[in-house]
Amino acid sequence: MRSAGMPWPGDQGEERWNLAWQAIKKVWASKWNERAFISCRKANLHHNNLCMAVLIQEIICGDYAFVIHTKNPLSGDNSEIYTEIVKGLGETLVGAYPGRAMSFITKKNNLKSPFVTGYPSKLIGLYSRPSIIFRSDSNGEDLEKYAGAGLYDSVAMDEQERVVLDYARDRLIVDKAFQLLLFSRIAEAGKIIENLYSCAQDIEGVVKDGVIYVVQARPQI
Repeated sequence: MRSAGMPWPGDQGEERWNLAWQAIKKVWASKWNERAFISCRKANLHHNNLCMAVLIQEIICGDYAFVIHTKNPLSGDNSEIYTEIVKGLGETLVGAYPGRAMSFITKKNNLKSPFVTGYPSKLIGLYSRPSIIFRSDSNGEDLEKYAGAGLYDSVAMDEQERVVLDYARDRLIVDKAFQLLLFSRIAEAGKIIENLYSCAQDIEGVVKDGVIYVVQARPQI
């Protein structure tokens, strides 16, 4: 943790380290959760073909979390950036939480004019105190003809607060100027990262107090 420059949340006592170790084991063991097991069986994929790694990241206690695909995965249109965004932490977006995220599309040649394609119905938002999260990173997300994203678990060191959401009062819905500015900035971040790596990107990020944080980027499959 020190060599990575990652702040350790709380004291250095044995109880805190045990919480971290339990979280690591839960992530690794999610290779055998029900969703993953059934998915592998349907795809005729043996579990020995799947390898699990555990990423350790600082939790940014964001107001919103988003996932960007810099090539529209619904239409295959490379000129469009497709984004989904939720309130709170991103686990409700990338995990198996019911409901849909808010979604929007942005043309790469007109980042200032995003247009909404879907409104949110996620009932629960997750919020956390400063902590760290142990995230699943299996090769199942990159195997040919196997969409393994979202099947495996990510576990926070500290329990997250589950909040019933009220979108009707949120600025993302009621403040059009705020929505346009935020969506444009997120799309711009996606385009910058795609240009940096010279290929379509699958990007995860967080918005905290108006600041955009990118927590993961990889080639879009």
